[in-house]
Amino acid sequence: MKIMAVDFGDARTGLAVCDRTEYMAEPIGVIHEKTFALVLQKVAIAAKEYDVAMIVVGYPKNMNGSIGPRAQKCADFAEKLKALVDIPVELWDERSTTVSATYFLNETNVRGKKRKAVIDEVAATIILESYLAYRKNINQQAQQPKE
Repeated sequence: MKIMAVDFGDARTGLAVCDRTEYMAEPIGVIHEKTFALVLQKVAIAAKEYDVAMIVVGYPKNMNGSIGPRAQKCADFAEKLKALVDIPVELWDERSTTVSATYFLNETNVRGKKRKAVIDEVAATIILESYLAYRKNINQQAQQPKE
């Protein structure tokens, strides 16, 4: 199933999508928009354009697991997105994805304006890869015989 991940932000929203086999996640772009309603519309359009069957929205819980203002804003985004699309929309814990994206960009020597241009789609890709790993693990556990 094709799945799209969203790294929702106040000014930039990163998007990533996987192939139908759920094997590879790749960045597909950044929405440069500050208006909440327009970001919702653009994400809904991208979901249709990429023919995805599910959307995963990054849910940035605090490190202690509590829900802060940013996570609440992402939850609100996911709820409103559900009303715009006819596919499942799920929240996915994205603690430390921006840190991971920064580390990855440091390792690949991406700096300055180029980093700012891609960090959100790299974070969306990391969110999606994490979600895909979870789905694979759940499927493998379901296939193991019970003792």
